[in-house]
Amino acid sequence: MASELQLRVNDKVRTTTASPEAPLLYVLTNDFELQGPRFGCGLGQCGCCSVLADGVEIRSCITPTSRVIGKSVTTLEGLPAYYALKMKLARPPELHPLQEALIAEQALQCGYCYNGQIIKGAELLFKNSHPTESQIRTAMNGHLCRCGTYPRILSAIQRASKQIAASNETKEVNHA
Repeated sequence: MASELQLRVNDKVRTTTASPEAPLLYVLTNDFELQGPRFGCGLGQCGCCSVLADGVEIRSCITPTSRVIGKSVTTLEGLPAYYALKMKLARPPELHPLQEALIAEQALQCGYCYNGQIIKGAELLFKNSHPTESQIRTAMNGHLCRCGTYPRILSAIQRASKQIAASNETKEVNHA
């Protein structure tokens, strides 16, 4: 009889009977039927499988499920709610500001890399709400885009940064 593992994914406790050594990606996609993280290279080098574990980006294709027990895992599906929690919003937006910015900048073409681009970009914006171009390039290094829309991805992160800053200013004025 397989033992059950409990994971906190997108702020809900979920149970799986997967092996503790099973890649987290397989548990998220096969057991929990989440479609954000994707299988890309299987080596943790492309970023398609990225998720946040306690707010830090990890590559789920090479992370054993046992390594996230006791941590809070956020996938693309849970990112708007995570953003709302971090920003102390009354309710989550439909999309994270970076998702909106990627659409506005027409940065997504084939759509394969977008999960990793959004997860890593969101992590950056949570840590540094006003990143420089150099900081964005450094943070996004290792996230591969097969279509080569890197300039648009960079522009989208800059746009989202401005939107988040404007949102913060509005909140500060309303609370003053």
